Amino acid sequence: MSIWKGRRPEIGECPFISWSYLVPSDQRVELFAGDASKRETAKAFVAAATQRFGGVDVLVNSTGILRVKPFEEETEDDFEEALDSILRPTFYVSQAAVPEMRRRGGGAIVNVGSMWAIDAIATTPTSAYSAAQAGRHALTKNLAIELAKDNIRVNTVALAFVETPAYERFMAPEEARAVLDSVNTFHPLGRHGQPEDVVEAILFLASVEAGWITGTTLPIDGGVLAGRSPAAA
Repeated sequence: MSIWKGRRPEIGECPFISWSYLVPSDQRVELFAGDASKRETAKAFVAAATQRFGGVDVLVNSTGILRVKPFEEETEDDFEEALDSILRPTFYVSQAAVPEMRRRGGGAIVNVGSMWAIDAIATTPTSAYSAAQAGRHALTKNLAIELAKDNIRVNTVALAFVETPAYERFMAPEEARAVLDSVNTFHPLGRHGQPEDVVEAILFLASVEAGWITGTTLPIDGGVLAGRSPAAA
């Protein structure tokens, strides 16, 4: 999860319990670590960013843990993990950031959502993750309507399989590579995604060029949500 001061920063990967503050340069200037599921952490995070940089213009909610697990095997801990890593951080940090954006005359929130929040994929049962991501998608529309009067825009990008270190958190690097290679044909464009496929879309939605766009979900998915490849049906 990142807070930026400025309109066109670079995006850095931020794990579940760590956020970064970025400025429009090639320098990362500060890190902030804490429990992303707690309202107090969100308030402290935004306060620290505001004190250090003078304000908040853009928030990217990109936390999350994906676990593939049949619905009947999901435990209370699994469900709470999904809420703690996806929905609660999005709710609390957005809530903390809004007053600072309003004070500066507006801003942009970009949520990193998922195709699993829109479609169920038979080969990858992810009920807890999907439910939490669907909540993130729902917040996008609700906040877009509520915050429009404050010139705060809220949008989501919905991702398919994108190659990030996240897969290596629950499998060996060789296994992660094999899984990602195996899903290439799942995407109509014939390959899984790379981080750079996602970055430009997030930058666009956060920028003044998207100044008349709010409440939308933009699939960044190689065409999956338009129609899956026959090989992946």
